Amino acid sequence: MVAVAELAGVSVRRGTALLLQDVNFKVEEGDRWVVIGPNGAGKTTMLSLLSTQMHPTTGVVEILGEYMGAVDVFELRPRIGVASSSIAHRIPNREKVTDVVVSASYGVMGRWREAYEQMDYARAKQLMQIMHVDDLGDRTYGTLSEGERKRVEIARALMTDPELLLLDEPGGGLDLRGREILVKILSELCHDPDAPTMVLVTHHVEEIPDGITHAMLMAHGGVVAAGPIDDVLTDDLLTRTFDMPLHITKTDGRWTARAA
Repeated sequence: MVAVAELAGVSVRRGTALLLQDVNFKVEEGDRWVVIGPNGAGKTTMLSLLSTQMHPTTGVVEILGEYMGAVDVFELRPRIGVASSSIAHRIPNREKVTDVVVSASYGVMGRWREAYEQMDYARAKQLMQIMHVDDLGDRTYGTLSEGERKRVEIARALMTDPELLLLDEPGGGLDLRGREILVKILSELCHDPDAPTMVLVTHHVEEIPDGITHAMLMAHGGVVAAGPIDDVLTDDLLTRTFDMPLHITKTDGRWTARAA
């Protein structure tokens, strides 16, 4: 299998704080990963490395066949789709939903003077249909519900046909209905053989869509366990990750965890 991303002996230090410590992680083509851990575990830092927004203090990061520090990251970034709160906060509330999605073609946030071809709009419409927001095209981003915004952000992340899709807590802030709609759509994406390799970060096992193939548990800036999801999501490993007795079950492809 071809490695889409690989971290080897990676640590990240900011001042006296060690955000990541000796992390080894390999994502192969076609994988669908979920990364789980408590606050401060290092999940978002790792996603920043994978999205080329951050360089490691020590260790080697390889993304899409290129090594961080030896490549122009601005050439890599269009090949990586990212949906995260840091990007969402930069989207103008007045922007029309169709423009939020299509403007990813130019890597800009907010329409200005750039011109788009009909094929750009056709792709944006197709992605909005996949994410079930095609009826919102003329609405402004600021009028959407939290669940609608999340789906628009993922459609935008897919606009450049990326080879790697990174989702940072896509279920964060959603109510039950919004979460279940999103999880169902993400499950369809996971099962689509033409969809990009995916890494999804979450706090909650209930947000893991059916179709995720691998899991990594993180705590205190390090990796507790990583591998096929059924081998990693166990009572013992989840208990070690969250430092409390936990019991996990799987029903119809969905996971649930509770205090033991």
